[in-house]
Amino acid sequence: MRFVLFLLLSPLAFAQAQYDLLLKGGHVIDPKNHIDAVRDVAVEGGRIAAIEENIPASRARKVVDVGGLYVTPGLLDIHVHVFAGGMGNSYASGRLSVYPDGFTFRSGVTTVVDAGTSGWRNFPEFKARVIDRARTRVLALLNIVGAGMGGAVEQNKEDMDPKEAADMAKQHPDIIVGFKTAHFAGPEWIAVDNAIEAGKMTDRPIMVDFGMFRPERPFEDLVTKRLRPGDIYTHTYLAAVPMLDARKKVRPYLFEARKRGVIFDVGHGGGSFVWRQAAPAMQQGFVPDSISTDLHYTSMNAGMKDMLNVMSKFLNMGMKLDDVILRSTWNPAKEIKRQELGNLSVGAGADIAVLRLENGKFGFVDVYGARMDGSQKLVAEMTVRDGKVVWDLNGLAREDWRKLPDNYMGQGDPSWDGIASEGRRGGRRRR
Repeated sequence: MRFVLFLLLSPLAFAQAQYDLLLKGGHVIDPKNHIDAVRDVAVEGGRIAAIEENIPASRARKVVDVGGLYVTPGLLDIHVHVFAGGMGNSYASGRLSVYPDGFTFRSGVTTVVDAGTSGWRNFPEFKARVIDRARTRVLALLNIVGAGMGGAVEQNKEDMDPKEAADMAKQHPDIIVGFKTAHFAGPEWIAVDNAIEAGKMTDRPIMVDFGMFRPERPFEDLVTKRLRPGDIYTHTYLAAVPMLDARKKVRPYLFEARKRGVIFDVGHGGGSFVWRQAAPAMQQGFVPDSISTDLHYTSMNAGMKDMLNVMSKFLNMGMKLDDVILRSTWNPAKEIKRQELGNLSVGAGADIAVLRLENGKFGFVDVYGARMDGSQKLVAEMTVRDGKVVWDLNGLAREDWRKLPDNYMGQGDPSWDGIASEGRRGGRRRR
């Protein structure tokens, strides 16, 4: 029987407890630390305090039984669009972007990287409007176009200024983790070259959404000659990528590009993932380095849905669960040079996903509406951000209401996240 243990009845025991939160009996998958076993995970002061085979329940103020579930680092989605709330009709003005907190925690995601929605001109607005207000950790790949992403502005070569982009990144080194070029339709390499120049100035990677595929700038040249080791190509399984030859074999240049150190990211989105590319490539060993969603309001309501749905697609194409977790946590953390993220090392921030692996009959859809049947699906049972429970699907971290005093409003609960307090407390709605 699943349990939640409160030590409220003994103030002395509560005061002497060593940990705020103890997740007990879960199967921990932490690729960085090569852990793939049943372990207890203790949290104190917003950080991972211990991972051991058996941590006594008496040492924690709250114990949550997560037996039968998987405990992983908080998921890290490196391709989203969350510059929301502006005026206009594009990504950068809020038309297609979504606010992060409404779509992250419920999928086990604790960190996102906005992929070029803002440029060096409007990043300050993005920071003030979204990043500074979000409970999700929001990082950014800065668009090489000063006006950011959305329609005709992306074709403005005069607004592609590597120095201005680099200067903005230097002003916000804790948030801006690289640069992005997207949707450029011209025959020139100017968008890619300027993004790379900004990357060189700041020792940061770039991410490329290649836009229109043109013979004047072949995709093969992009990944075998232009991109540097550590640079990221997103939309790996886009239909336009020249991935398979006439015999449905993965073209050798893609493996050569990977050997050069080029990163291949999923970037599913609303138009960038098709089974006829992904399934043969997976069978032949051309797997993604990182799994990401390209979250926006159209993709989340179509075949992409959310991070766990994309991860489940790869699970059902034959990728092992620990590899799926690797490509959703530690690999993306390394790609953006933020190795303090994506792991459960003692002392690391306590960002944790508790996942259920369901077995049954499920369907998964690509961007053209084609379905693949699957037998496994990942579901987020609980998400912990900075040591606080921010998503709890079935109330695993909560006590039965009949066992609580009539005036109980979360007092003394170290996992209290503050989100529920947005509702009525004490008969008064908080503003």
